[in-house]
Amino acid sequence: MLSIQRAASVVALAHIFPPELHPYPDDEVRENWRRLLSHADARVVLAEVDGAGIGLAGTEPPWLQGLYVLPSAWGTGVAGRLHDEALSAISGAGCTHARLWVLEHNRRARSFYERRGWRPDGSSRVVPFPPGPLDVGYTLSLSGD
Repeated sequence: MLSIQRAASVVALAHIFPPELHPYPDDEVRENWRRLLSHADARVVLAEVDGAGIGLAGTEPPWLQGLYVLPSAWGTGVAGRLHDEALSAISGAGCTHARLWVLEHNRRARSFYERRGWRPDGSSRVVPFPPGPLDVGYTLSLSGD
């Protein structure tokens, strides 16, 4: 999970977290995945090709906690399939809305989510990793309203 998230993030977020200035926080990210997996209602969906992971999505209803795809698989539809599986897990847990955080200046991710019906919900938070960018909250109705 860490290796997929790192590979995707280093490429997608270099304009926010320049790798020469901000080393990737392996220990913190690994601990975040451990913490997520310690919750009974958490799920991780893994996309594989020939037995190798190429993408993953983690949920803890109602939250989509993360969706990451290796850059070599961008544009192949893997992210869309992971997204749909994650929403199925959240909906299957009885949630009528899904939530997520996305970096304010991660235009690629924001566009991806907005094309799928997610909308900013007015919430925000400062990300605890230097240089402290802003996350914006998004919500998606799972009940069609």
